[in-house]
Amino acid sequence: MSELKLHGGELNVMELLWSNKELAAKDISKIIKEYIGWEKNTTYTVIKRLIDKGAVKRTDPGFICSALISQRSVREIETKRFLEQFYNGSLQTFITEFLMNQELSENNITELKEIVAKKSGKN
Repeated sequence: MSELKLHGGELNVMELLWSNKELAAKDISKIIKEYIGWEKNTTYTVIKRLIDKGAVKRTDPGFICSALISQRSVREIETKRFLEQFYNGSLQTFITEFLMNQELSENNITELKEIVAKKSGKN
């Protein structure tokens, strides 16, 4: 599943499915039309691609769609891809660069320290 790559339009459909557990394709199409402006055929094409990629399951009657991959799994895959593409796979380089460019409240800093302590077993 680590090879799964979803583009923005596919992620829009997946977000709907993650939020609603399952939806009929016609309902996905109506929602996407309202918020993004896609025509029904475009939405159905994207759903078909998601089915072909193994990210969505279709059941009949009613062309009911449900996600086969969790939002968390997609985040993990995309995060690894992002780190490889922009930071040569280095989480440390990303975190350092990211944090140096952020305004952090004392609360943020405390939370980050707690995360690191928990991860290192020092809590």
